[in-house]
Amino acid sequence: MGRLTRDPEVRYSQGERSMAIARYTLAVDRRGRRSQDGSEQTADFINIVAFDRAGEFAEKYFRQGMRVLVSGRIQTGSYTNKEGQRVYTTEVIVDDQEFADSKGAASGGGDQGGYGYQPTSRPAPTSAIGDGFMNIPDGVEDEGLPFN
Repeated sequence: MGRLTRDPEVRYSQGERSMAIARYTLAVDRRGRRSQDGSEQTADFINIVAFDRAGEFAEKYFRQGMRVLVSGRIQTGSYTNKEGQRVYTTEVIVDDQEFADSKGAASGGGDQGGYGYQPTSRPAPTSAIGDGFMNIPDGVEDEGLPFN
């Protein structure tokens, strides 16, 4: 379980039946203590690949900052880059993926609302706090609020 570091990159395969191939990275918090000076990395960045319908789902619904839960298998590989160096890869091939937060939960993605989607015509409230409640400034009388 982790948060998307950016929107998924999706490509479609060539051939008789094109298939979606979505790639995204999850920032997964490490368990345990953090270092005193904060210099130690506290998250791992896991490369994820989703094929076919799972790839289409990621393309349609996943956005940067969303927290998602993924299960799958680890696949390793390697290739030679342009400089002639061997590069080793490790990624998770998705078997199942789902939202880890409720639709209304704050996604931690800055100005993004539930599921990381925020219409551009409606800006996010600037006084919203992480638990979904508005921050009411001191001095506001109870009579002005729409509830008792």
